[in-house]
Amino acid sequence: MTEVKNLEEMFQAKIDAEQKIEPKDWMPEEYRKNLVRQISQHAHSEVVGMLPEGNWISRAPSLRRKAILLAKVQDEAGHGLYLYSACETLGTSREKTIEDLLSGKAKYSSIFNYPTITWADIGAVGWLVDGAAIMNQVMLTRTSYGPYARAMVRICKEESFHQRQGYEIMSVLAKGTKEQQQMAQDALDRWWWPSLMMFGPNDAESAHSAQSMTWKIKRESNDELRQKFIDRTVQQAEVIGLRIPDSDLKWNESTGHYDFGPIDWDEFWNVVKGNGPCNKARLEARNKAHDEGAWVREAALAYAAKRKERVAA
Repeated sequence: MTEVKNLEEMFQAKIDAEQKIEPKDWMPEEYRKNLVRQISQHAHSEVVGMLPEGNWISRAPSLRRKAILLAKVQDEAGHGLYLYSACETLGTSREKTIEDLLSGKAKYSSIFNYPTITWADIGAVGWLVDGAAIMNQVMLTRTSYGPYARAMVRICKEESFHQRQGYEIMSVLAKGTKEQQQMAQDALDRWWWPSLMMFGPNDAESAHSAQSMTWKIKRESNDELRQKFIDRTVQQAEVIGLRIPDSDLKWNESTGHYDFGPIDWDEFWNVVKGNGPCNKARLEARNKAHDEGAWVREAALAYAAKRKERVAA
């Protein structure tokens, strides 16, 4: 017991000294489990997040828009692969991690259980959803676990591009015809509150936030990140002439932040529990893709085995 306590103290001292924890370093089992949960959910979110946008590749309004959207969806696939690899360094196989997603055991960001109804939704997803993701992820470039922090450096660079392309779509629509302006406003109205939910429950109700902060897996709390996102995004909306759908939204001189209305946490938890508009469709799509891609995985494994045999000979 004393030995474990000493190891825990040395572990925390290393984190407090801003030294990275690497895969072969000793770590508390709860630290490992916390990371597996967070990194796997992050990876699943990147992969499932391809679905609502991939739905619009064939319907993009121009060849330029199509090429940009293709590049973005490809980036998301790459992000998922980086993160699955980071998760493997914690002793969890990729097969088990993906199996947990396909069975519905593992979670992913609730935001991807909402439908993309119009082209403006692709703009709103880029601007709001990727904007919220960046707010969460920039701090992760300094997370205490080395492989996760290094993966996040490239991911954040690409997410920044995604956020800018989404904002540009919304800007063009907001300056367009009356119908285009209405379409942009409607997308903002539908995606605003789910985007605020992306940061997770209020700090007082978050099951993992406090410990994650102590271990420096996270550097800022859910509420701090949500407030920062609101402060920045309100000003971005004003620039392009769109209205944030919150009648309680107002600038607070004393705090230097925007006050905002109550979030419907009942909706959030309902979606998390699998009852959102697209939960079932998302899992069906991922399972279908996994089943249809079985021959590719088998062929790759067979090729690797043959190559190993040739090298050994």
